[in-house]
Amino acid sequence: MDYDVVIVGAGAAGIAAARRLVEAQRSVLILEASDRVGGRAWTIGLSGMPLDIGCGWLHSADRNPLVEVARSSGFTIVDGPSAWQSQWRDLGFTQNEQRGASAAWDALERRIRFQPPASDRVSDALPADGTWNSYCDAISGYLNGAPLDRLSVADYLAYDDAATDFNWRVLEGYGTLFGSLVPNVGLRLSTPVRQIKYAGRQMRVETDRGVVNAGSVIVTVSTNVLARNGILFDRDVETHIEAASQLPLGLADKLFLELDGNHGLEPETHLLGNPHNAQTGSYYIRPFGRSMIEGFFGGNGAVIIEQAGLVEAFSFALDELTSLLGHNIRRHLRPLYASAWCRTDWVLGSYSHALPGHAAARQVLAEPVSERLFFAGEASHRTDFSTAHGAWETGLRAAEQLLSS
Repeated sequence: MDYDVVIVGAGAAGIAAARRLVEAQRSVLILEASDRVGGRAWTIGLSGMPLDIGCGWLHSADRNPLVEVARSSGFTIVDGPSAWQSQWRDLGFTQNEQRGASAAWDALERRIRFQPPASDRVSDALPADGTWNSYCDAISGYLNGAPLDRLSVADYLAYDDAATDFNWRVLEGYGTLFGSLVPNVGLRLSTPVRQIKYAGRQMRVETDRGVVNAGSVIVTVSTNVLARNGILFDRDVETHIEAASQLPLGLADKLFLELDGNHGLEPETHLLGNPHNAQTGSYYIRPFGRSMIEGFFGGNGAVIIEQAGLVEAFSFALDELTSLLGHNIRRHLRPLYASAWCRTDWVLGSYSHALPGHAAARQVLAEPVSERLFFAGEASHRTDFSTAHGAWETGLRAAEQLLSS
């Protein structure tokens, strides 16, 4: 046997599991299909600025275990309120409209909480031809990576009941943080796993770079990779693969635009592009005071900009910003970078949502398959799915399951 444990995936769940198993003095190898660690936490440096291409917020920060992990590792946590819920100078979104939109979202939440539709489909609680239905779909895209018609009521409420309003950030970048947290274990990048199967009293892990034998395996890859048979398993994993298919990854993407010159934009402010368009962008202006705008697209809006391609995606964002800020803003903006998580190999999306009627699939995915095969990742967390700290906690859970077995 080559290792006590092989961990498939070097994202938050895989790193957390590895750290716990090292503490327990197990020999560990992490196999990562891509050429970097961090998974959907990915920071790159452009124009002297660290850009979080994937997750960028410490959600529920007042109870988020990664806050203390980051601080103890010397990272800077920026706390305090964010600007996401505001509209800078009420541009394109009057105070009356903001109150109407907010009231519509609150009414939707009350209906799904106290009079949930029998279908468990959130969109079935929308009023017919509601003035702010498109706005509600846009919000769902940002929160869930999916429109309301693909969203389970029970799943949404499980997250909402557990979440708090404290959302903080890592100044140096979320991906940078995770890169620093990898323990001293074997790590093989650019090593896709193709098959995992039982081989007597050990597990046989077949990769593009050869075979590894281990006592146990923890799988932390995305549900879209699992559902599309990116890794082959023995038949006893079929229930978990089915659960993964009921927890698809929604889509959220970012567009970064650099600011130059005397643009007049204030730091830490925000603009919603068009509150009447479900595909609109949400623009965070000068985060940390930096000279850039971070555009965020979710659900169908993210699908559309990925299908349109980079040129059209940046053109759409520039058009929305110009409609709010005036034509002169164009000369101060330069495209920097754009994510494309649906087309990112070995991820194939952003974060999971449960399809209507399938919230229980999260618990199925969290259960060990046997004493030697375990699953982890944000999709297997019952309440903190779609977050990095949720993934982190499932990695610790899988490690404890393994040690107990």
